[in-house]
Amino acid sequence: MQASVRRLVLYPLGAARLGPVTDLLLRPSPHLLSPRSRTLFSETGIWDKDYRTETRRRVEEWWHPRIMAQWQKDSPEEVLNPMGWDAFGLPAENAAIERGLDPEEWTKRNIESMREQLDSLGLCFNWDREVTTCLPDYYRWTQYLFIKLFEAGLAYQKEAVVNWDPVDQTVLADEQVDENGCSWRSGALVEQKLLTQWFIKTTNYGKPLLDALADLPEWYGVKAMQANWIGECTGCYFDFKLKVNGKETGETLSAYSSSPETVFGAAYLAILPSHRLLHGSSSVRSVLEKAFQPGRDSLTEVTAHNLFTGHDVPLVISHKDAFDGYLDTVIGEFLFSGLTREEAFHSITQKAREQKVGGHLTSSKLRDWLISRQRYWGTPIPVVHCGSCGPVAVPEEDLPVTLPKLPSLSGKGASPLESAYDWVNCKCPRCKGPARRETDTMDTFVDSAWYYFRYTDPHNPQRPFERHLADHWLPVDVYIGGKEHAVMHLYYARFLCHFCRDQGLVDHREPFRKLLVQGLIKGQTFKLADSGQYLKKEEIDFTGNEPVALNGGRLEVTFEKMSKSKHNGLDPQEVVQQYGVDTVRLYILYAAPPEQDILWNVKTDALPGVLRWQSRLWQLVTKLRGARQLGDFPNPSLLKKKELTETKRIWQNKNYAIKEVTTHFTEDFLFNAAMSRLMGLTNTLSSATVRVVQHSLEFEEALAALIMMTAPMAPHLASELWAGLCQVKNPVSPLLRGGDVLQQPWPTVDPEYLEAPDFVELSVLINNKACGTVTVSVQESKELDLVQKLVLESPLGQKLLRERSIKRAILSPRTALINFLVDE
Repeated sequence: MQASVRRLVLYPLGAARLGPVTDLLLRPSPHLLSPRSRTLFSETGIWDKDYRTETRRRVEEWWHPRIMAQWQKDSPEEVLNPMGWDAFGLPAENAAIERGLDPEEWTKRNIESMREQLDSLGLCFNWDREVTTCLPDYYRWTQYLFIKLFEAGLAYQKEAVVNWDPVDQTVLADEQVDENGCSWRSGALVEQKLLTQWFIKTTNYGKPLLDALADLPEWYGVKAMQANWIGECTGCYFDFKLKVNGKETGETLSAYSSSPETVFGAAYLAILPSHRLLHGSSSVRSVLEKAFQPGRDSLTEVTAHNLFTGHDVPLVISHKDAFDGYLDTVIGEFLFSGLTREEAFHSITQKAREQKVGGHLTSSKLRDWLISRQRYWGTPIPVVHCGSCGPVAVPEEDLPVTLPKLPSLSGKGASPLESAYDWVNCKCPRCKGPARRETDTMDTFVDSAWYYFRYTDPHNPQRPFERHLADHWLPVDVYIGGKEHAVMHLYYARFLCHFCRDQGLVDHREPFRKLLVQGLIKGQTFKLADSGQYLKKEEIDFTGNEPVALNGGRLEVTFEKMSKSKHNGLDPQEVVQQYGVDTVRLYILYAAPPEQDILWNVKTDALPGVLRWQSRLWQLVTKLRGARQLGDFPNPSLLKKKELTETKRIWQNKNYAIKEVTTHFTEDFLFNAAMSRLMGLTNTLSSATVRVVQHSLEFEEALAALIMMTAPMAPHLASELWAGLCQVKNPVSPLLRGGDVLQQPWPTVDPEYLEAPDFVELSVLINNKACGTVTVSVQESKELDLVQKLVLESPLGQKLLRERSIKRAILSPRTALINFLVDE
């Protein structure tokens, strides 16, 4: 279809909602190579009256390459819908280690396979803008942006107590540890280690990131999650240099003040007993250990020189085990009264920022972004360590710093890059003396924090992107991402966009306008209740009413995120072969709203209903073609009063469907509700009398609109339906002018309908299953009690609900839909 927006629609790096099932779901279907046993209208001009399994196979075989070719031809001028691969990281490295393969070889092979799978499902992306984070032509610019952060004082290295994953043998950011203290990837209980690590000072942007949320549309609750993650930004950090006996030690400490306006009245600096200065390689460690008295505040011989006020204050080891939030250093203050509190607050924080000694408003709970990873398969940090110059950024002309080839990987111990002797040992870019490369690699969230910029200019060899192209396409109109990225990835991407704006690289601060949060397809899981062991399906007896473990153990049956370790992965290839690509696409959109998870259970879910709907669409074209074969030329003046009333109802339902479906496609993304509305229009057209089908313009145009609105979701079927519709005998509508359905303009509501809409088609669901529609006035559709009464009095209600006990009726506030929950 011709897009209603000519801008950027963005998936995260990788496939969208399908998540873990994608590898299997999108495998090219063998049926595309099946022998031709029936005719197809697009080939022969002969219309098959029924939508049989073989018809569906021939439809998809015929239309798939044509749809893909047309997309490639049209997309450069119409809409930007790119796809790329977040290809660095632990999963790829661990998988390669298990198989004895090179991570690069393993990753590239999987990318090629996935690209073919996405194409096979008829998903249209701008492959000419494809980006892959593990390729040097991409991570060269990831390193470039890191250096920009380093030069701005926002990328720094320090010794810190960090989260250590003992299984994956790497550091985790705080966000990558779940509420049980376990790694988000391996599931292992996280340990605490003191290591020298690289950080990005995201806390400097805490307040701007919090305030900018107010200008964004509602994001399915994600704005609240972001705000909660950041916290109330009412304080700031100030930088101090530590001294012993009046002499500088080389140690710099940032301390948090919840009341910056009182910094001139600072009385002391307090650290926790767990602070790195007491446990690491600090030059003041011995002095602090000598003064430390457990269980009480310990005054030390160390003083802290406030770089903003110029005052020296004593350093105290607190008796407390914790401060507010994640703080380990705070300023003890008296109230300073030289100005009013508000004047002092703004003046002091502004001057501290100007002097680059702190003052950036942030919260006590927000911490800087830990990006060091002790693994091989990641972007090398472009820094060399020189004994004379300290850490030095690699010059831009020497980028990218490419990963060296290693003979083998174990995934254990120190960073694998330590063993690449010729790569590690180098010359300092500044003094030309001997130096060593940084051997940690970057967290993959750094790679994915900026890819939306690269999509706008993916082949630029001179810079990460041209500003005028980024300003043209961005911010992203629709960002599609999983719920698991609501805090981490989205927060980092927002931070980097704010930073790029401050660097003059782009004109906007926020990268994304609308956000579509998608759920997962979850698989049925069988677990022994006593041990927690996950069982394979061959270890289950399914012959009875309930599944039973063959070993006799008590069984728990749940739906969980698909995983090989849980033996609940899905091979939907059988479903694709049996029902077709369009059916799978429609099922995924219809089974639940996009933000909800889908529990895959073919026996009880929406799949049969989706299949029936496709057949009913086919029958509508068959019905029109048959009616027009009766001989008479279409003549609306031959219709009687009752038939004219019927045509008005069709016209109203068509316009209502266009209005609702357009809103669902462009505003709230309730594709399941859009399909329900299209099914309602299908019902209306299916009940049309033969004379109305034969002589009315309304039926013809409603069917055309129905097929056009179905096309984005089921393009193969809709393309063939459109071909059959446009070749109907004696067409009366100018809409049937030929051409492919995906080239038609999106249907619009007739202006006279907007003037005085009278009625709506109310979808009726019973226990979440669509059962039909009832026509009610717009005013009546807003009142639950009245709607319930009208439905129960209607023929549909009398047939389906008269003898049933209704527990509850739910009237949707967003679409014309009522759901009756009844006893089975």
